[in-house]
Amino acid sequence: MTQEPIEKSLFEVPPLAEQERMVEAILFASAEPVSLAEIASRMPHGCDPAEALVILRRRYEGRGVNLMKVGDAYAFRTAADLGHLMHKELRETRKLSRAAIETLAIVAYHQPVTRAEIEEIRGVAVSRGTVDQLMELDWIRLGRRRMTPGRPVTFVVTDSFLDHFGLESARDLPGLKELRAAGLLDNRPLPGAMTDDEDGAVTGQSELFED
Repeated sequence: MTQEPIEKSLFEVPPLAEQERMVEAILFASAEPVSLAEIASRMPHGCDPAEALVILRRRYEGRGVNLMKVGDAYAFRTAADLGHLMHKELRETRKLSRAAIETLAIVAYHQPVTRAEIEEIRGVAVSRGTVDQLMELDWIRLGRRRMTPGRPVTFVVTDSFLDHFGLESARDLPGLKELRAAGLLDNRPLPGAMTDDEDGAVTGQSELFED
């Protein structure tokens, strides 16, 4: 008596190598970073996208394109050391005023921070236009309200800010010494900034730091 071949179940979990290909396809097709939950929702039931991401990230190490974690999401981005090849595209980005740079740096250093705290650090009033510009760029957003009289709102940097500057989190911001060595900041003190021996600053292309 011959045994009938067992048909492959339609609900069988794909092998990890196939899951890795699925994750790779999802990320390449998305212009924006994709969260783990969203990746999981697109894959067959029973898949382990977190494990697939670990393998995929390791596979792209040292390549021209790297798998980056941006906040709580993931995206493929040009390797940091090849950023100079994108110089023409980067020069199309908006230039920020000195006031906007200072405000952005203070938010990155001290988040969550209120408008009053920003003004205290800068020593001058923060114009609504400066804050609006940074919010329109989606580089800062409203955070939680402080549990103090008046319950003022706070500001924090966004995942778009982290993504633009190739950072996984605000903890990865470089120090002022690194910025000045790269020619991204002059020697004028940046209000609210840490000392050169401490971590944390805003980085990016030199054209963003022109007055």
